[in-house]
Amino acid sequence: MEQGAARGRFRNSEAANGLALVSPTAIYAILLLAAPLAAVVLYSLMVDSKVGLSSGLTFDNYLKVWTGRIDQALMIRSLTVSSVVTLVTVLLAYPVAYFVSFHVKPERKSMWIFLITIPFWTSYLIRVFLWKVILGYNGVINSGLMSLGIIGEPLTIINYSLGSMIMTLAHAYAAFAILPIFVSLEKIDRSLLEAGQDLGESKLMTFIRVTLPLSMPGVIAAVLIVFIPTIGDYVTPELIGGGKLPMIANRIEAIMLKQNDKALGSAIAVTAMLIVTVVSVVFLLLNRRFLRGQSK
Repeated sequence: MEQGAARGRFRNSEAANGLALVSPTAIYAILLLAAPLAAVVLYSLMVDSKVGLSSGLTFDNYLKVWTGRIDQALMIRSLTVSSVVTLVTVLLAYPVAYFVSFHVKPERKSMWIFLITIPFWTSYLIRVFLWKVILGYNGVINSGLMSLGIIGEPLTIINYSLGSMIMTLAHAYAAFAILPIFVSLEKIDRSLLEAGQDLGESKLMTFIRVTLPLSMPGVIAAVLIVFIPTIGDYVTPELIGGGKLPMIANRIEAIMLKQNDKALGSAIAVTAMLIVTVVSVVFLLLNRRFLRGQSK
């Protein structure tokens, strides 16, 4: 009787109603995210041969990845490119978000956000191809500079280089950095800024001590939104880098599709995910310490 009454109370509770609402989404996420991830982890613990995947579990694939010079070099390159792209994107996105939030009239802010998102109406692949046209050996930049007589022959530094990859990725994820920072800046109580200036603080010190710490949630979101996908980007190194500057995603594609070694490719993918997770957690912890230091 008591168990039946407890079940009845639970069914009529807010927790049960919330669980009923969340369940379809949770099931969807498990089927499309958790299940494939579990399959990749399982594959990484197997051995892929001409016959097929072995039934036994082993860590040999991880040892090959962790001790392989090619995998180490590509992982370092991916982390470096992703870190630089994240830094450049956030540094360029913050002033834009700050301008729209603090210097644009409220009735025009929606128009500015609309304009910022216009480039993202097209496919990511098309935008990368456009940068290939702009930065190519006979692209827009080289053709323009040669027609003006500034250079005698096409520049090779902007073609198939890390700089061109960073430029393309920074543009590709610019809006994803601007929007969370803008939302965070919009939530700041303007009276706090006025109070800081009334106490004798300059605009610069008010920004450093008030605006920046309060906008850090948006900055964190922007950093993670940019850093996580760029480290596993495949299209930009293939098109803008010309296949000469591969990153870890290109390595996974080559191992899994060209060499047909799903087990080793899965081990590389899992290793990359673990590294991204560790870096993200470290960044969050450092940011938490920064906010604590600012609040004292």
